[in-house]
Amino acid sequence: WSAYQPIFAPEGSVLRAVAVEGLIEPRRIAQPVASSIFFGGVPASDRLFVETLCRMLHLGNYRNIGVEGLTLFFNYNPNVNDHLGRALAEIRLMTRHLGDFDLEPGLLVCEITEQAADDHVLASLVREMRRDGIRIAIDDFGTGHSTEARIDLLAPDIVKIDGAWFGELCRHAAAERFFRPLVATLHDRGAKVLVEGIENAQHLRVALEGGVDLLQGFHLARPALAGTIFEEEPLSIGALLDAGNKVVPLHQHR
Repeated sequence: WSAYQPIFAPEGSVLRAVAVEGLIEPRRIAQPVASSIFFGGVPASDRLFVETLCRMLHLGNYRNIGVEGLTLFFNYNPNVNDHLGRALAEIRLMTRHLGDFDLEPGLLVCEITEQAADDHVLASLVREMRRDGIRIAIDDFGTGHSTEARIDLLAPDIVKIDGAWFGELCRHAAAERFFRPLVATLHDRGAKVLVEGIENAQHLRVALEGGVDLLQGFHLARPALAGTIFEEEPLSIGALLDAGNKVVPLHQHR
């Protein structure tokens, strides 16, 4: 099943939903299954098909969010298809069908995940997507191959800080002092900074004091299935900082 988790931008005293990330909630015999288990069980010969199908589900269900102008983040695992010709054909097929989904390329952000990849193939794919108007994000920065070297290679529009890494950082008393220079360095490289895994008020506080541009996590809003009513009202930063570990609901089910 296709689900979307809101991504927020700070605007004065509130957080406003400006984007969503497309996620998959797998089911087996009508029961939820962890994504890692589901994708881990997909045979290697089928992985490209499954990844492409998931991406097309996110694009096709975007209109069911019912809010115009939201940016759509989608994942791209560079390890699934490392053949340049096939990878380019896959991207061109996707962009060719955007009109069928009432989507403009400028609303899309491709998250390059942290897996290893051939640098030449990856750089060629990024050039192709940029030519079509799709923005690029590096996912899970701080883990795997989502490193400064990959930032140098791809010059991403957005760097997404890994939630687990950020959560560990927030356990330290001087978290803000260490985090702020990292955000400033990424800004100097021309990238916006998105922090995922905002799960409590402390995470939110460190992220905001660090000067990040975008925020995502359970403390702000949980993923909701396509077709769920999307509440557009902004969230009060003060209320979220006072909420401890309470989740502020953003969605209601039809």
